[in-house]
Amino acid sequence: MKHYGLIGYPLSHSFSKKYFAEKFEKEHITDADYHLFPLEHIHDLPALLKKHPGLCGLNVTVPHKISVLKYLDWIEPDARGAGAVNCIRISAESPVMAAFSGEVGVKGHDFRLEGFNTDIYGFEQSLKPLLSNHQDKALILGDGGAAKAVKCVLENLGIAYKCVTRRPHGDNLLFGNLKPHHITQHPIIINTTPLGTAPNVDACPPIPYDAITEDHLLYDLVYNPEKTLFLKKGEEKGATIKNGYEMLLLQAEKSWEIWTAKEKHP
Repeated sequence: MKHYGLIGYPLSHSFSKKYFAEKFEKEHITDADYHLFPLEHIHDLPALLKKHPGLCGLNVTVPHKISVLKYLDWIEPDARGAGAVNCIRISAESPVMAAFSGEVGVKGHDFRLEGFNTDIYGFEQSLKPLLSNHQDKALILGDGGAAKAVKCVLENLGIAYKCVTRRPHGDNLLFGNLKPHHITQHPIIINTTPLGTAPNVDACPPIPYDAITEDHLLYDLVYNPEKTLFLKKGEEKGATIKNGYEMLLLQAEKSWEIWTAKEKHP
């Protein structure tokens, strides 16, 4: 039996567990299971791996997407560039491979942890079909771990962006200082904050919604409810809208592809 799971804290509900349970049943996969591992502190990860030696892969959610990096033996380039990992492939460490890669004794364990960011893949694949030629600038609402994958995708696509936050940070814009011209100049608006997530469905990012037009694309990483207040306000102005559900499906399937791939990375 091959074991997979999700680490994060808290894990009150999980899209991943439901998704993989249904996938295993639908595809008649009988030699795999998926569990939730509430992990409050990332420094407890090595102990978790020793306690569950049959683990072949883990998804990673808040608050560990960034702090997990220091425990990994290898990180894919996009994930390293984004500075966040949400998928780990676990395999037995080969002493020969470790010797060639110069990693002997670096992590102090006898298994190999490889880090990926499938949020990047999921977001890019779900965003690209919606883009129009004039949509070359974006506002990213929020600047936390979820925004890292969004930034990576926009950079790969050549789309300029500005982050909007509540508190000053670098050259970010502040929600309190947003004006209609900021909305007009940025035809893509991406919400990476949890505002509007059920049960707080009456909340939404505080932006000048009156400046939104049919030329805008509003993308919300939130998927529950299906249509957040942020998206409803955009739809009322004729904007194209998209929630984060397809992104979740794509990133989950990409995780499975990574876990079951035969090749190893140097």
